[in-house]
Amino acid sequence: MNKNSALPVYDESKIKTLSSLEHIRLRTGMYIGRLGDGSNPDDGIYILLKELIDNAIDEYIMGFGKKIEIDIKSNTVSVRDYGRGIPLGKVVDCVSTINTGAKYNDDVFQFSVGLNGVGTKAVNALSSLFKVTSYRDGQFVEASFVRGNLKSKNKGKCSEPDGTFVQFYPDQDIFGDYSFNFEYVENRLWNYAYLNSGLKLIFGNQKFESKNGLLDLLENEVGDKTVYSVAYYKSKQLEFAFTHTQSYGETYFSFVNGQHTSDGGTHLSAFREGVLKGVNEFFKKNYNGVDVREGIAGAIAIKLKNPVFESQTKNKLGNTEIRGWIVTEVKSGVVDFLHKNSEAAKLLENKISQNEKLRTELNAVKKEAKEAAKRIEIKNPNLRDCKYHLEDGEKGEPSTIFLTEGQSAAGSIISARDVMTQAIFTLKGKPQNVFGRNKSAIYQNEELYNLMMALGIEESIESLRFNRIILATDADVDGFHIRNLLMTFFLNYFEELVVSGHVYILETPLFRVRNKKETRYCYSEKERDLATKEIKDPEVTRFKGLGEISPGEFGQFIGPDMRLLEVNVKNVKNIPDTLDFYMGKNTPERRDYIMENLR
Repeated sequence: MNKNSALPVYDESKIKTLSSLEHIRLRTGMYIGRLGDGSNPDDGIYILLKELIDNAIDEYIMGFGKKIEIDIKSNTVSVRDYGRGIPLGKVVDCVSTINTGAKYNDDVFQFSVGLNGVGTKAVNALSSLFKVTSYRDGQFVEASFVRGNLKSKNKGKCSEPDGTFVQFYPDQDIFGDYSFNFEYVENRLWNYAYLNSGLKLIFGNQKFESKNGLLDLLENEVGDKTVYSVAYYKSKQLEFAFTHTQSYGETYFSFVNGQHTSDGGTHLSAFREGVLKGVNEFFKKNYNGVDVREGIAGAIAIKLKNPVFESQTKNKLGNTEIRGWIVTEVKSGVVDFLHKNSEAAKLLENKISQNEKLRTELNAVKKEAKEAAKRIEIKNPNLRDCKYHLEDGEKGEPSTIFLTEGQSAAGSIISARDVMTQAIFTLKGKPQNVFGRNKSAIYQNEELYNLMMALGIEESIESLRFNRIILATDADVDGFHIRNLLMTFFLNYFEELVVSGHVYILETPLFRVRNKKETRYCYSEKERDLATKEIKDPEVTRFKGLGEISPGEFGQFIGPDMRLLEVNVKNVKNIPDTLDFYMGKNTPERRDYIMENLR
C-alpha cells in the first residue's frame, strides 16, 4: 500500500486563479493591514475611509476642489469631493480593476498618498454595498456594486459640479460586528486639515480647516505651555514646526504625502538631526543631541514622488536617499528662525542648559543605581524574555511584552504564551506613583528601573525592544489602580510611547458560561446575560483575577484574536492636567468627582 495514498491529490485541478477582488477578500490583511471592530484607530474600516479621502486629497494637491464632504450614518459612509471627477469612460475600471488608475502618471498625480491603484478597489471588494458617481462637464456615470461585483451602471446629464461621490457599507462578513468611533475619524480629519492649508473638510455639522498647517497642529497639541513660540518653516516639499515643553522625552508627529507615519522613519530621523545641527551652528556650540531634544515637540511633513514604506499601511518611511536634503533644509530653517527670533533663541539656550544640568545630576544617580544593581545587568529578575524583538525586522513585528501583577497572573500567561514573540514582566506589587517626580525616581526604584531596562528605553525610545506593551492586570479595584500607576509612569517619562501607539490594555473575560456541550467566554455582563439565555442549564463562573484562568484556557485570550484597547491621548497638552487630577494631591476634588459619579 502506498504510504502517501491518504494525502490529497496535487495536480492541475488544484491550481486556482483568483480575480483581483477575490484575492482582496481572501487576503484582506495584505491590503488594509488589520480588520478589527472599530475600537482601534488602525482598524480596517478607518483604512477604507482613509483611502477614499486620500483620493480627494490627491485632487486638492493637484489644484482641484477645495472642499470634501464626509458622512457616516448607520455604518454607511459617503465621501464627496469637488475635484476633476473620474474620467467617465473609466469609472467602473477605476474602482474594480487592480492596477488601473492615474496614480502611476506623474503628470496627473505627483505626490500620491493612496495605496497605489489598489485603495478604491479594496474598499469596493470589502463592502457589501458600494456606489460611485463621477460628475464631469455636466454629465455623470454611476455604478453600483455588491462585494466588488458590478450590479448596475447608469449615465446621463446633470447640473452637479465636477467631482466624485462614493458611498460604501463595510461588509460584516469580513469585519464582523463593528462600529465607527467618531473621535478617531475627527482626529484623522484634523490631520488632513493641518497638512493641507486652505482645504475644508466637512463631517456632519463640523468643519475642519487650518490656515497655518503644522503650526496649528503643534499649537493645538501642546497648548500654551511651551518654552518659546513655535518655530515654523514651509517649502514646496518640506514643512516642519517645533518647540520645547517641560515634559520628558521627545514627541513627534510625522507625515509623508499626507499619511501619518506613526512609526516615523528616515524623514523623522533626518529632521531630528537637522534640528541638532541647526542649533549647534547658531549657538556655535557642540551640544549633545539628548540635551537639545529633551522636551521637544515637533511635526514634520514631506512630499515625495516615490515613497517606500516598510508596510502596506505606510506607518514607517524607508527612503534613505532623502536624508541629506532634509537635514540640510531643516538646519537652514532652524538657523533662520533663531536669527529672526532672539527671545526664542535665548529661551531655547536656557532650556538646553537646564537639560545639561539635569542630565549631569541624573548620570550620578544612574551610576549609583547601576552599581547597586549589577546583578540586574546580567539577568532581569522580573523578565521572562522572548526570542524576537522589534530590532529583528519582520520577525519582531508581533513582539509583545505583558506587564502582569503577581506570580499567579504571570503563571497562566507564561504557560500559554508564544515564547518566540511574547515576553512577560512581573510586577511584585503596586508600582510607585511617579506623578510630578523627576527622572531620577526611576533609578531609585528597583522595579521601575527593571521595567525601563526590560523595554530597552533608557537612552532612547528608538531602542524599544517590543512593538506592543500590554498592561495585563486583573479586572478589579487593585488591578485598575496598578493600570493607572503604569499609565502614569509611561505618560510622565515616556509620553512618546503612548502617542506613537505602543501601549495597550489587555481585555480578558469576566465570565465563563458553559454546559457539557458548549463554553462561552464573556467580556461584559451584557454578553454574560445573552449567553445564559442561549445556553441550556448554564454554569456561570466569575473570574476575579487572571490567575483564576487556567493556562489551557488562557492561550486563546493572548492569541491572534486577543482583545486589546489602545492607550491613546486626544491632545498631548491635556496630559499634565489629567495626571494631576487622577494621580496628584487634589484628594478633595477627586473624592467629590467619585461621589458624584458613583452608580
